[in-house]
Amino acid sequence: MRNRLRLRLQQVFILETALVGLFFISATRFLIGMIYSRAGGASIVLSLDPSTVTAGIPGAVDASTVTNEIVFLVYMLALPLLALILGRIRWITIGAVALIAVGRTLMIANTNISPIISAGMVFGGSLVYISMVVRFRAQSLPYFFVLGIGADQVFRAVGNTLDPSWSPDYFNIQLVLSVIAVVISIITTIGQGRQQKTEQSEVLPNYGLMPIWGGIGLGGLLFIELALLALPNTIAGRAGYDYTTLAPFVTLATLLPLIPWVRQQASNFVGLFDQNARGWLWMLLMALMIVFGTRLQGIIAGVAMVLAQFSASLLWWWLIRPRGEKERQFTGLWLVVGVLIFMMLTAADNFTYDYGYVQNMPPDLAFLNPYVPPFLRAFRGFGLGVLLLSVFLAALPMVQTRRRIPWTGGSRIASFWGLLVATGVSVGVASAVRPPIIQPVRGTEQNPLNSIRIGTYNIHAGFNEFFYFDIDAIARTIQQSGADVVLIQQAEIGRLTSFGVDEVLWLARRLGMGARFFPTNEGLQGLAVLSRVEIVSDEGVLLTSSGSQTGLQRVQIRPDEGLITLYNTRLEYLLETTENRTVEQEQQDQQRQLSEIFGLLNTTYANDKLGRLLVGGTFNNIPDSPLGDQMRNAGFLDPFAGTGLPEELSATLWRTGYPKVQFDYLWLWRRSLVPIGANTVNTNASDHRMAVIETFIKGAQ
Repeated sequence: MRNRLRLRLQQVFILETALVGLFFISATRFLIGMIYSRAGGASIVLSLDPSTVTAGIPGAVDASTVTNEIVFLVYMLALPLLALILGRIRWITIGAVALIAVGRTLMIANTNISPIISAGMVFGGSLVYISMVVRFRAQSLPYFFVLGIGADQVFRAVGNTLDPSWSPDYFNIQLVLSVIAVVISIITTIGQGRQQKTEQSEVLPNYGLMPIWGGIGLGGLLFIELALLALPNTIAGRAGYDYTTLAPFVTLATLLPLIPWVRQQASNFVGLFDQNARGWLWMLLMALMIVFGTRLQGIIAGVAMVLAQFSASLLWWWLIRPRGEKERQFTGLWLVVGVLIFMMLTAADNFTYDYGYVQNMPPDLAFLNPYVPPFLRAFRGFGLGVLLLSVFLAALPMVQTRRRIPWTGGSRIASFWGLLVATGVSVGVASAVRPPIIQPVRGTEQNPLNSIRIGTYNIHAGFNEFFYFDIDAIARTIQQSGADVVLIQQAEIGRLTSFGVDEVLWLARRLGMGARFFPTNEGLQGLAVLSRVEIVSDEGVLLTSSGSQTGLQRVQIRPDEGLITLYNTRLEYLLETTENRTVEQEQQDQQRQLSEIFGLLNTTYANDKLGRLLVGGTFNNIPDSPLGDQMRNAGFLDPFAGTGLPEELSATLWRTGYPKVQFDYLWLWRRSLVPIGANTVNTNASDHRMAVIETFIKGAQ
């Protein structure tokens, strides 16, 4: 009877850790994006005259407000240190769960509480909860992370990679889940207290601690999961493979370690090797899989990433170990160390994308200019290096644990139910990510398509001018434009700072359009084309870039019996940031990139100039610049030129405190497409306005 009650209590523990784990993973992803968003918005406001900032504009936040939010977050990150003093009090677990539940509810409640404050409450409370789980319920800790990540994958599958639980529409469901989590924590805390009174020894197998290597491993493992392996769309972007195919297998790889039989087989495998070598072997295998997954493309890369996720998911069992009878407990301290490592890896990952926007320090810190800015710019192309560093850190607990293998087996019944759950969830994910059927628009001889609307839109990674993330506003802008085809610049498909969302896939499914993405930076940042017209082919090439890496995307669509060839690009961004480089030198880089485009048009794609051709995107320069002269001299027409449109209807770059100018273009080749209208869409979803033209196509060759 005692064993049966203990088993039931353990099952309730798992339910509790699954709920809290989901709250933690979801809030952590949200918190990373919000810190990036709020810090970016504050830096923009700080550089402007306050009188020029429109009151109430989303994202425009005072720097002092963000500073206070960060200070609060620091206090939350230090909360697990309380466990060093109060850890013996079991009721701390209930307080931690209550803090998590309230914070997670406030994240989507209609209040004036900052999203960083509410998400910070979840994060800090979760760290305290982890420290208490390690102390009293150590065997439940892996379930916290594995089930939390698995549930997060399910939510994102349902939301087309955007977590629907962040929406205010989810408030009632979240409120119920929060109440359930608190009630369960009360039940488990009372139940475990009664269970302890019946035990003869205070040293139980479920009493554990996290050593310093466990804290270090936690930081590395949490990063590699959130930045890459736990997101199917991020894996798909890095591996260059289909998201809908990978998603169910990634979820299955995440959940398989929950099956006792699987853990037993993993234990048998590593047991074949010397205890001093097996941790290094596991680390090497994971590193090789990630190298294959990021450097190869296609199904081989996808399989390698799925295997890497399976290997990473098994590592959660190595973060802790059993505690001796009088052994001192420093889990809270090592948790803080792990979080600091996670934050440093996250910051490093950010600069593998934003290296091109690093500016010199302000005058009072100018003495750091020879050191800090060059160091941050040196992260260019170092994305794989950051990932491999995180793998090294994640595997250190396994390297340091030589006398025991924590992967233990279990009953056949438990393995059967575990397999059933893992398989069922994976099948559900496969159903959720299935793409909708899109019927492409195409004219026929009996019903010709007389005209087509083509747009170009720099979506600024889903952020507005003040770094407020609203991908739905981007979708509404495209919908409002009525465009049949849209050239997209600065798109991201799974980066941490853009909340892990595949913006291209989400927009395509939200708008009922086909999509093609060409990565220019670390597989997750680049150019895209959305189209209601049938897409026939797509490819791309990188351009020489001194600043942020860019490229040229080529897409062919078939609106009738003929083709239209679209070239999508974003040229060098003009910013005085780098050592001894002026705007004039950066303009020369733009001209060199444009010359490379002309070279491709005259050689590799020479036949495109015989048909209907458009070159568009963000040129980051004004119409009467040398770039504009080069385009016109080469035989291209700007449909916005000579239309007599007011400045507000032709300008595409709208930034507070700066002149409104045209930076985005749709250049038509020698009137092969005859423009019959041009306009911009008046929304502030991005820091660029969407430019749209309508062109006559009937009878074109």
